[in-house]
Amino acid sequence: MRGGEAPAGRGAGDDEFIVGTRGSRLALTQTSGAAEALSAYSGYGYRLETIRSEGDVLTGPLSQMGGTGVFATALRSALFDGRCDVAVHSLKDLPAKDLEGLSIAAVPVRAEVRDALCSAGDLPVERLPEGAKVGTGSPRRKAQLLAARGDLEVVDIRGNVGTRLARVRGREDAAETSTQAPDAARGDLDAVVLAGAGLIRLGLEHHISELISTEVMVPAPGQGALAVEVRAVDAEPGTMLGEALAQYDDFAARVETTAERALLARLNAGCSAPIGGLARLDEATGVLRLRSVVCAPDGSSTQSAEAAVEMTAAAPRASAVAAAAQLGAAVAEQLLADDTGLLAHVIDT
Repeated sequence: MRGGEAPAGRGAGDDEFIVGTRGSRLALTQTSGAAEALSAYSGYGYRLETIRSEGDVLTGPLSQMGGTGVFATALRSALFDGRCDVAVHSLKDLPAKDLEGLSIAAVPVRAEVRDALCSAGDLPVERLPEGAKVGTGSPRRKAQLLAARGDLEVVDIRGNVGTRLARVRGREDAAETSTQAPDAARGDLDAVVLAGAGLIRLGLEHHISELISTEVMVPAPGQGALAVEVRAVDAEPGTMLGEALAQYDDFAARVETTAERALLARLNAGCSAPIGGLARLDEATGVLRLRSVVCAPDGSSTQSAEAAVEMTAAAPRASAVAAAAQLGAAVAEQLLADDTGLLAHVIDT
């Protein structure tokens, strides 16, 4: 990736745009939906280009590979190199600080924000048997699971959605929806925790035993939202996709995720840190409220903070986004001011 060098935009004579995507079924589903919407708004055709990431090749815990941001790096490189014009990310997987030369030009309507428990016997978290084995690749989910149920055994897992679901007793046939390795484990866990939005987008909501309350498990910043990223010059009005991107951008999703990402950015925390952050806009009152929870990796201690700001209806959109960013920074400042060492430990690890 060429540092801060601004990449060239699309030429005026082009009649289609190229959309970069990872090769997983979930990525293809999310990317295709966004590409169809942008094509409809702009009147241009599109072509999908599969970009392989380091995270798709390497094995081992994501937290040891730089977190889920590892999946975004290859797509961003493809934007800089001109191999694609649009990249569609799960917003929770993007590093909190924007990259010079690129623009998150649209955040469409947000999907389900809650984490989903998929368990043997469709048991909720509170009814899982003592010592139950629960799989997740997320330090945040692990920490909050242990905070709620310290008796659970949390197992680190990798793989696509079907592969993870197949680890649950009674759900082994879920592997048929994935490209699972023949020797991959099946039926060795009591439950797994996945993003509810991903399961719903894939039509696998029948596997959801419980959408975990955000009072029990605060989602990752950006969870349930997509980020449509382009070269900054291609987000300008009058460009091939500029107006389409502006139409595709959803106000509520934009201000909520702006607050959440500003929280992470101020804390200088990676997207794999055991930090939950959820902002919700009450469209009736115009109040945007952000809550954040920091958990020790073993769930032994937690720290939380919350604040709200009123979105002025007549204010320009840019002012509302700026107010959302200030809210995220303010909640981060609360956490930093009240830190007893937990936050510093979590960010360092």
